[in-house]
Amino acid sequence: MNNIYKNVKIGKNAKIEDFVIIGRPPKGKRDGELKTVIGNNAVIRSHSVIYAGNKIGNNFQTGHGVNIRENNVIGDDVSIGTKSVIEHHIKIEDNVRVHSQAFIPEYCILKKGCWIGPQVVLTNTLHPLCKKAKECLKKTPVIIEEDAKIGANATLLPGITIGKNSLVGAGSVVTKSIEKNKVAVGNPAKAIKDIDELDCPTKLTKKPY
Repeated sequence: MNNIYKNVKIGKNAKIEDFVIIGRPPKGKRDGELKTVIGNNAVIRSHSVIYAGNKIGNNFQTGHGVNIRENNVIGDDVSIGTKSVIEHHIKIEDNVRVHSQAFIPEYCILKKGCWIGPQVVLTNTLHPLCKKAKECLKKTPVIIEEDAKIGANATLLPGITIGKNSLVGAGSVVTKSIEKNKVAVGNPAKAIKDIDELDCPTKLTKKPY
């Protein structure tokens, strides 16, 4: 059984599994006060919760138990993996893949074609108990540029940008912005080579990127 609130528009050919909630009003809003739009061909898997005010494009997919808070703009062909949390006021552009158990906090920007590995954590609060922390969030989002890739279990600190087509290695802690077309690894993460210097160890392809 699903719970679809008022003022929710879902496109054609949607597949919505059991125990899904769509259009839940956030604190301080009434049922139906915020419009929620999901495009054609959506696949919303069981136990996912999508709050009100989201604008989501075509071919959207979730894993099981995904939580998407209010007032996000999500493009076409986006996939959000099982048990990932997408907070509010986030922009996710077309062809973005967020794997399982990732955390994307408020005001972050994921640009076209970027890839977020499992259990990746983006952060956006420099000083969590500061009296101005909520105001500061808008000034310190993480930005993942087009086609950048973030390896599993990486942690990205507030206010950094991962440059276009760069790769952050698994388990890295990124404390400073990474330029485009770089490979960055470690704690703290540092650029160690250009992306075009990577080779495929399995020899299945000449260059992985």
